[in-house]
Amino acid sequence: MKTIGVLAIQGAVDEHVRMIESVGAIPKKVKHASDLTELDGLILPGGESTTMRKIMKHYDLMEPVRAFAKDGKAIFGTCAGLVLLSKEIESGEESLGLLDATAVRNGFGRQKESFEAQLPVEVFGATPFEAVFIRAPYLISANENVTVLASIDEKIVAAKQDNILVTAFHPELTNDDRWMRYFLEKMV
Repeated sequence: MKTIGVLAIQGAVDEHVRMIESVGAIPKKVKHASDLTELDGLILPGGESTTMRKIMKHYDLMEPVRAFAKDGKAIFGTCAGLVLLSKEIESGEESLGLLDATAVRNGFGRQKESFEAQLPVEVFGATPFEAVFIRAPYLISANENVTVLASIDEKIVAAKQDNILVTAFHPELTNDDRWMRYFLEKMV
């Protein structure tokens, strides 16, 4: 049975824990670098990327998370996690730099522009995924080693590169476990 950590410093932590349990994996809340040991994968949840980065820096988590990825361990970033994992953030803020792409924070607008969309995802076949976008970012560009999994109006909203998976939306806020299963089966 796989153990998946959820960075538990801010954001949709409990929703991810429930989704991990629903697919038969063991969740573990991560607050310190020592919590990363013996994990099979890690989720950086949605929340507020600037706040998450500040807390990660305060608790010296930036380098341990980078090392976790460089050791080949899988990381799934949703919403703010997408921003934190991107190599560059359009606003120039510091990131983990693990995904060869450039993120735009709040790319679809502020809270009042949040929306849901029936998102076609080729790896899931004909049934679209009901994606929940809350102050969502997107990837404005991605290098050729990044596989785009879904887009809206030419804005990249799901992608992967090696052991890194990102979505601009919140799959944990739905009852559809296909993204978590994809992460466990294809990435971890």
